[in-house]
Amino acid sequence: MLSYQHIYHAGNLADVHKHALLAVMLDYLTRKDKPLSYLETHAGRGLYRLDAPEAAKTGEAAQGIGRLGSAFPAGHPYARVLSRVREVYGPSAYPGSPLVAALSLRPFDRMHLAELHPREHDALAEAMAPYGADIRHQDGAEMALALTPPEPRRGLMLIDPSYEVKADYAAMARLVGQVARKWNVGILALWYPILASRAHEPMLATLADKSLPGALRHEVRFPPARAGHGMTGSGMFIVNAPFGTDAECARLDAIFARLQG
Repeated sequence: MLSYQHIYHAGNLADVHKHALLAVMLDYLTRKDKPLSYLETHAGRGLYRLDAPEAAKTGEAAQGIGRLGSAFPAGHPYARVLSRVREVYGPSAYPGSPLVAALSLRPFDRMHLAELHPREHDALAEAMAPYGADIRHQDGAEMALALTPPEPRRGLMLIDPSYEVKADYAAMARLVGQVARKWNVGILALWYPILASRAHEPMLATLADKSLPGALRHEVRFPPARAGHGMTGSGMFIVNAPFGTDAECARLDAIFARLQG
């Protein structure tokens, strides 16, 4: 499916949830003076402009990072990334997860990014050119299976499809199980939308049956972005969750609770 473009949704409440957790996990991993691998299966374009017509059309960024950006203190890993992105790219810039990773990693770490949409891939290659990433115009699941276990073996994989195709739910549960068997020390972070249709629930049941090590599931809820919008929350399922992830989940619970008032 090649119709999805994240520019319409960049900086939304799901991005805040996902990127805050990603930044915190990478911050923990980079404290140790050992190299790591970062892999991402559905990378998008890496850098977004929140004043672009597409972003303005949905208003999701205004409800997301526009409302919650100030909830993260200056020393928080996500706040540091946001500050750096605005310093380098301007006040309307917002980082996709590849850029969150690039600004969190060290020069000796390795980054592998897959994006199948031709236009998104070209934008990703341009945005990530300064960071030395391995960027592939390839199906993300194929890359994940081809590169795991990566070198270095220590590291994290973000799996973040659009779920525009219903089959993605079963496919991602299957992919997590396959990669976990090949890369038993890897941190696998699977993002999923929480929809009024509850389409994510069979996927989570399948994952629960796999007895994956150190599995952590975290969800936040929020009001629909607009009338008729089906997404009412954001979830992360993390295998081998690093130390401190549960504390960040508690922080995010408190931050997102403000939206319910």
